[in-house]
Amino acid sequence: MPKRGINKRHVLMLRWGVPTVLLTIGAAIAVVFLTQRGDPMAPGEDGSIDGLTSVLARETTDDMVTISLQDQTDESGIVFKHFPDTRRSVLPEDMGSGVAWGDYDDDGDQDLFIVNFAASILEPLPKEAGAGSSRLYRNEGGGQFQDVTEMAGLGQPVRGNGAAWSDYDADGDLDLYVTAWGKNRLYRNDDGVFTDVTEEAGVGDDGFGTGIAWFDADSDGWIDLYVCNYVDFKYHEDDLARREKQYGAEVPFTLNPSSYKPQPNRLYHNNGDGTFTDVAEASGVDDPTGRSLGAAPFDFDLDGDVDLYVANDVSANGVFLNRGDGTFEDIGASSLAADYRGAMGMAVGDMDRDDDFDLFVTHWIAQENAAFENMHSADWKDDQGNRRMFFMDSAEMLGLGQVSLKTVGWSTGFADFDNDGLDDLWVVNGHTLEEEQDATRLRSQHMQLFRQVPGEGFFDLGEAAGESLATPLVGRGGASADFDRDGLVDLLVVEQGGAPRLLHNVSELAGNHLTVQLRQTPPNTRALGAIVRVRSGDITQMRQIGGQAAYLSQDMLDVHFGLGDFEVADLEVTWPDGMVSEHRQIPAGSLVRIVRPEAGDPVVTW
Repeated sequence: MPKRGINKRHVLMLRWGVPTVLLTIGAAIAVVFLTQRGDPMAPGEDGSIDGLTSVLARETTDDMVTISLQDQTDESGIVFKHFPDTRRSVLPEDMGSGVAWGDYDDDGDQDLFIVNFAASILEPLPKEAGAGSSRLYRNEGGGQFQDVTEMAGLGQPVRGNGAAWSDYDADGDLDLYVTAWGKNRLYRNDDGVFTDVTEEAGVGDDGFGTGIAWFDADSDGWIDLYVCNYVDFKYHEDDLARREKQYGAEVPFTLNPSSYKPQPNRLYHNNGDGTFTDVAEASGVDDPTGRSLGAAPFDFDLDGDVDLYVANDVSANGVFLNRGDGTFEDIGASSLAADYRGAMGMAVGDMDRDDDFDLFVTHWIAQENAAFENMHSADWKDDQGNRRMFFMDSAEMLGLGQVSLKTVGWSTGFADFDNDGLDDLWVVNGHTLEEEQDATRLRSQHMQLFRQVPGEGFFDLGEAAGESLATPLVGRGGASADFDRDGLVDLLVVEQGGAPRLLHNVSELAGNHLTVQLRQTPPNTRALGAIVRVRSGDITQMRQIGGQAAYLSQDMLDVHFGLGDFEVADLEVTWPDGMVSEHRQIPAGSLVRIVRPEAGDPVVTW
């Protein structure tokens, strides 16, 4: 694979070597500077305080603004109100909800399922179908969506959190799993009509369900189901009066996740007959000490097995390396990525184009978001000569650290919004602290859209990327898809207690693109776990099918690549069983469909 002039080994040496030299020099000149400069914490003439982190601030220039997003919700036919009730300052009501993009009717358009939290936990659930329920919107093309919830059989009210599509029964269409505060639900898709098969499938965990990961954990071809659980929330009325100070605000005991014990996660092994068996503890991924909010299934070390990263709130994150036999090794300590922070959302992608998957993690206020560069390609060895598997947090170097100190990050994802061949980054923000004058409302924040600039890192475009980004919100879930098939990645963002925002990408300066869709024979019909590489010139990009992990949400399963000015590209697919297929001179602007039959070479159409 082509490498940059400075590789990861050089970067790592610079990180540790240069600071040592600079520390010696700095000590010699510190006295001079300290006597000549002012106190960085002293107010300036305008009353502002630069602070010690001001040197990390970045300025966005006009020439960097190549991305434009436009709110198209009102024109789309999407009418939705999240949590149609009054919040009561209890944790389950503030955590969701998410959204899942998926082509449930297999007509080529990305349909949309938005999760709803139907009622306060202090009130009974509505009995009638449709009241406060999650909604399924069928993509009619032309930017229009039709609500087909009742027609599809998905109108049952739940206190929903997350959702994700997958073809668990290998019949060729996408089924749906929904997590909730209360019993989770599995809906089997039969020609566009869904049946609740939770009980017969054995996946109705009734904890505090949050994130979902569909992947083949044991390489048997059948898609398994990983379900995150958060905390063992128990409501006691007296707890509402218990409060503590956090960042100058009074926070009820019932909103603090540390008030409650964590719940173990579930790994449901697909038995291949429509039923599942929980093997989380036996496989080593139950993560009983983690307050889990999401899981990212991707191949850390590119050995062909899908590994698992679990984002935990106020507890150490889980980093689990797949041994290849359905069991996992906890490599948290040696990975340098098992942070003990308030982790929520995750984005997976090869952001530095060095042929391994990196990880971005959003956190709570004042904790900074993390940008974990995967050091696998640097080929560092341990004392036994084995390649080390670890990550390095490069958030500050990339411009993604200091800028997040004042935000509470939730859903996030890598996407090449301007099709220049570099991954950009979106982050949904929204506070967990209540408004001072109205405790029934949470404080809103601006979401962030970072453009990656070659050689310089990431820059927050803010409202320069569109008026829709100028309006703050209490953001939670969010996911990306090219819903109108114009070659530009769009977003849908869910606001806690509000209406969603469908952000249409209308960037005029965008480059060329390719979108790749994989199909293969059962049981893994969507080829989850396959790795797609796109080569244009001396640039190689890679994505893993089903490897993203937006907060409580799911991006489209098709993978999108920006090509810049290149008009053709070569594709390489590493299929889930390890077979590699190569496809040359694919024209830009294509939706490439690669179908792998039971025997013979994959068939490519565009």
